[in-house]
Amino acid sequence: MYKYDQWDQQMVDTRVAEFRDQVSRRLAGKITEDQFKPLRLQNGLYLQLHAYMLRVAIPYGTLDSRQMRALADIAERYDRGYGHFTTRQNIQYNWIKLEETPDLLADLAAVEMHAIQTSGNCIRNISSDHFAGAAADEVVDPRPYAELLRQWSSFHPEFITLPRKFKIAVIASKTDRAAMKLHDIGIRIVKNDAGEIGAEFWVGGGMGRTPMIAPCINPFVPIEHLVTYSEACLRVYNRHGRRDNKYKARIKILVHELGADEYRRQVEEEFAHLLTQGIEPPLAELERIEAYFADPAFDANAPDALDRSDPDFALWVDTNTVVHKAPGYVAAVISLKPVGGNPGDATADQMRLMADLAQQYSFDELRVTHTQNIVLPHVRKADLHALWTALDEAGLGTANLDMAGDIIACPGLDYCSLANARSIPVAQKLSERLAPQSAELGELKIKISGCINACGHHHAGHIGILGVDRKGVENYQLLFGGSEADDTSLAKIVGPGFDEAGIVDAVETATGVYLARRTEGERFLDTYRRIGIEPFKEALYG
Repeated sequence: MYKYDQWDQQMVDTRVAEFRDQVSRRLAGKITEDQFKPLRLQNGLYLQLHAYMLRVAIPYGTLDSRQMRALADIAERYDRGYGHFTTRQNIQYNWIKLEETPDLLADLAAVEMHAIQTSGNCIRNISSDHFAGAAADEVVDPRPYAELLRQWSSFHPEFITLPRKFKIAVIASKTDRAAMKLHDIGIRIVKNDAGEIGAEFWVGGGMGRTPMIAPCINPFVPIEHLVTYSEACLRVYNRHGRRDNKYKARIKILVHELGADEYRRQVEEEFAHLLTQGIEPPLAELERIEAYFADPAFDANAPDALDRSDPDFALWVDTNTVVHKAPGYVAAVISLKPVGGNPGDATADQMRLMADLAQQYSFDELRVTHTQNIVLPHVRKADLHALWTALDEAGLGTANLDMAGDIIACPGLDYCSLANARSIPVAQKLSERLAPQSAELGELKIKISGCINACGHHHAGHIGILGVDRKGVENYQLLFGGSEADDTSLAKIVGPGFDEAGIVDAVETATGVYLARRTEGERFLDTYRRIGIEPFKEALYG
């Protein structure tokens, strides 16, 4: 994984010192909250319902045991003993005291981490495939390219005050595990027929108030022009994006209103101009970055056989491990979704345990997934039983990857000042209700958002739930048919909403329709697409 050089370290240390001064002036009353707000947002600090919330960047979801232990220490020292892993592969702390934030940021800087550009109208934390570098189906490891873009975008003077926040995902396989087409820019690293590496650009996706799937703007940009083409895409947006209406400020609106062809034309024109300016970093810089992502020393003689005599262990292996590019290895997914738990939460002790297990079994590497779980990317099959035993004893051994209990949920009205309804209690109750049927239901992706901003990705759920405020009462809309994978689709509202108890009953009713109407091998999503919405509406509303 990437390690800071002296310039990276100087950058974050300088920012900590700047923010320490800003916080001191705010506490002394020398600047107002209105003056302080843009300063704190540049450092990932939000003022939420009950306290400040700090969002920490984990670039492309990759961290090591030292960093995970530091996150655990921060949870104990500055929060209430836990952290919340998010759908941007970040971590949030929900109970932060303003006067302690400079020390917290200094603790992060000491382990090569920061909270810069995790908020505000800038290029946010760049996300990637959480199995990058381990996946058997990838063209290359996409993380060096994500890191190159991270370095290009950090403190970029043109893009620090965009019309709206901006999210980029980089993958390198046909299988989309990062919701790439639902990003402002989605980049897939590809090979052409000549064996050359390039980048496929999808621009103008997003969820929120107006969900859209990105169109393909360019199927093959030579990889040596990755940064230049990205800059061209951003420049056209920065030039024309709406700043007079925040609801129409995202790039998806610009691409939609211009049309993909006209947006493409302007990008190509800007790209041709930028090529004359020579902004692309030298090849040596990419090679320097790539060296940090070299494969670990895999055991060429790692045994491929597995003792499956323990049925609980065998179930976890079948559910929560993924095929690896190296024989005798798997990527193991640690579920942060125990039955009845808060999706994405981990205690300080659990974080320390995951750090220990990564150091012992996964070449000292962990990944945060956009589905709010943790991955140990390089685990020998021979070590799986010992790993699972340790996880199970700590409440981290739930076998539910991509199943009904693996629910994505935003913090909702329990924490967020933007939310209209609570997400966490609905996720907990659904998890408990559907747990007995989990194996029978199979793959079922449920996603819950507490407001229209869609931080819980409800538009992309096989079953999506959106919490709204209806005359002062929490109401939950039910959506079916979304997907964030290769077959990207947007979920549709089924009908009138439900109260908290009613939405849990409604989801159970919908799964009953699926079980009664499915054909062999069909997922919930497949059955819904085949039979349509009417059988579900009939069961739900009569």
